[in-house]
Amino acid sequence: MPESNVSVVPANEASWDDLQTVFGRGAAAKCQCQRIKLGDHDWFGMPVEERAHRLREETDCDHPEADRTSGMVAYLEGEPVGWVAVEPRAHYRRLRGSSVPWAGRAEDQEDPDVWAIVCFAIRPGYRGQGLTRPLAAAAVEYARAHGAKAVEAYPMVPKPGQIVSWGEMNVGSRSTFAAAGLRDVSHPTTRRVVMRLDLD
Repeated sequence: MPESNVSVVPANEASWDDLQTVFGRGAAAKCQCQRIKLGDHDWFGMPVEERAHRLREETDCDHPEADRTSGMVAYLEGEPVGWVAVEPRAHYRRLRGSSVPWAGRAEDQEDPDVWAIVCFAIRPGYRGQGLTRPLAAAAVEYARAHGAKAVEAYPMVPKPGQIVSWGEMNVGSRSTFAAAGLRDVSHPTTRRVVMRLDLD
C-alpha cells in the first residue's frame, strides 16, 4: 500500500467515533488500550465502559486544540483504519511491572523523557496492508516533537514459520520498528526484543 494514501493524526485531532470504528467489536474494543496503562490486576476488574471513559480522557478526541494526547489515528483515503499508543514510558504501569523492558539494562523506569510505542490496533478488513509502518513513523515524530529524548518499543519475534494471532502481534513487529529507525538493544525473552531510537 502506498504510504502517500495514509494520513496519521494525533488522536485529539480525530473523532471519538473514528477511534471506536478502528477498535471495532473485538479485543481492541474490550481493552480500550487500558491493560498496558493499568496493569493486569486493575484492568481485569474494570468494566469496558470505564476503560473507554479513561481512554477518551487520555486521547482528548474531538479537541484538536489540545496540546497532548496518548496516541494517533491513521486514515486511508479518509477512512479511519488504525491506532497506535505512544506516550511517556512511565505512564504504562504494566511495563513497570514486567521484567521484559528492563532485563540487562540500567534504566530509570520513571524517566519522563523516554517514550514508548506499546500497541497497535488495525481495523478488521485492513490488516496485512502495512499500516503499522506509517503509524510507527508518525509516533516517533510525535514523540520527538513533544520533547522525547528516546523512543522504545517491545515487539513480538515469532519463530520462523510461526503463525501468531493479531491479538499477540498488537505490540508490533521488529520490521515495523526497524523501518521507523529503532534498533535492538536487548532480547530479554525468546519472544520479545526491546528496540530503541535515541533522538537528538
